Amino acid sequence: MSSAVELERDIDRTDVPFIVRGAVKVGLITAIAVLLYSLVSRFTGGVVESALKAFVVAAGAYLVTFLPGKWTRARTIEGIAGAAGIGLAGTVVYLIIDVTLLQTIGTYTNRFREIGGGSNWWYHPVWWMVGTFLPWMGAFIIANQAARGGVSVPKAAGLVAVVALVLGAVAVVLHVPHAEWSVPTFGVAIIPALAVATAITGLGQRRA
Repeated sequence: MSSAVELERDIDRTDVPFIVRGAVKVGLITAIAVLLYSLVSRFTGGVVESALKAFVVAAGAYLVTFLPGKWTRARTIEGIAGAAGIGLAGTVVYLIIDVTLLQTIGTYTNRFREIGGGSNWWYHPVWWMVGTFLPWMGAFIIANQAARGGVSVPKAAGLVAVVALVLGAVAVVLHVPHAEWSVPTFGVAIIPALAVATAITGLGQRRA
């Protein structure tokens, strides 16, 4: 009985100190990924640049998307919301690092800020939304897997990767504005791919 009680306490961890610690980790991971991406852009070119960028984007997305849900051991909406909270707070940590360090050391141009109109007040909300959405969907996928009897983050990541490749290719073929055979296009495709993967992993679940 005691072991069962401990197991129940060990899932859906959402206490505030735990969320804060997770947020710091996610913020640091994001900052490292952005720094590496900027260094690759600055010091490489051609196929090498594309390959390294793809690796950085894939690794960063994998960690930010699935680690929060693993940490909270998401099984119900409580753990899913906790993972999203880690993601949101993690973007705050990242943006502090970004404003105080990354934007001042000259490793990357203003291209990231241009996404949001050239102002931090437009640029930062992009990170808030994406940084919350990724772990939210990742935790949802983990919870869906758990409901089926087993969690496998590599399988979840593989599903997301396949869907992202398909969606990215479709966008290029259909001539979606700015879509091309490039790392940014397929990086952006991860966002809708997560929504699709979440829906797929939720199919056929038994409802209480």
